[in-house]
Amino acid sequence: MSEDKAKPPYRGRLAPTPSGFLHQGHVRTFRTAWQRSRSYKGKLVFRMDDLDPARCTTQYAQTCIEDIRGMGLDWDEGPDVGGPFAPYNQSKRGDLYLSALKALYERDLIYPCKKSRKEIRSAGLLDSSGIEFLYPEYFRPASTASFTKAFPGNWNWRFRTPWGEQVKFIDTKKAEQSFLVGKDLSDFLVWRKDGVAAYELATVVDDYHMQINEVVRGEDLLVSSARQCLLFDALSWVRPTFYHCELLLDADGNKLSKSARTLPRLFSSSK
Repeated sequence: MSEDKAKPPYRGRLAPTPSGFLHQGHVRTFRTAWQRSRSYKGKLVFRMDDLDPARCTTQYAQTCIEDIRGMGLDWDEGPDVGGPFAPYNQSKRGDLYLSALKALYERDLIYPCKKSRKEIRSAGLLDSSGIEFLYPEYFRPASTASFTKAFPGNWNWRFRTPWGEQVKFIDTKKAEQSFLVGKDLSDFLVWRKDGVAAYELATVVDDYHMQINEVVRGEDLLVSSARQCLLFDALSWVRPTFYHCELLLDADGNKLSKSARTLPRLFSSSK
């Protein structure tokens, strides 16, 4: 794999969520990210995506670092080694997320959401996979101009997606991907009423500010990548490229879960 001199130096990342123990699927994805960064003679950033205080713990975070080190992987920047874009824990980067949220608000691209999960489900608008309920277009307000409370207040905030348009991006592994707004995705959360940035916004803000130019992740996050492309475009930021890895499934064909810490046993048995 040769380095293109016309492109900026490669910057990839590992971004685990410490809400449970890692599994073999993480091994594949993280090893791929590490291999690509080293093949391009680039930098690999370790970012701890510990946004959710109810699910993410310091125990899981420490175990996560230990297990990834146990894979034989290393990184150039991160919460344990420092770097020019610290802090590398999302729980400490709230000011950056709020700044991006304000930029979206000023462009009238987000709005406060007053609908409950029950109301969204009762609308019955399923996505193309038949799994996730989409937020109906008719639920959104015409504008945020009437919002007079202190911003952002104790509201959920949603991104106003371009209904009926295609979101396209090139995936390095899987070729061009295309998703239809209103069928595959719709208005999604960017801010939670408890004052925490939603995953999509925090990921985009951090990938931009940490100068990540390739995102390696599982193919279950293809739609998430499409949402994030919309945010990159809305904020006038250059999108990274994407490389989506195939998923590892269990014996029943289901996604692997974080329920048990199996990685140390796997590493010791392979020696």
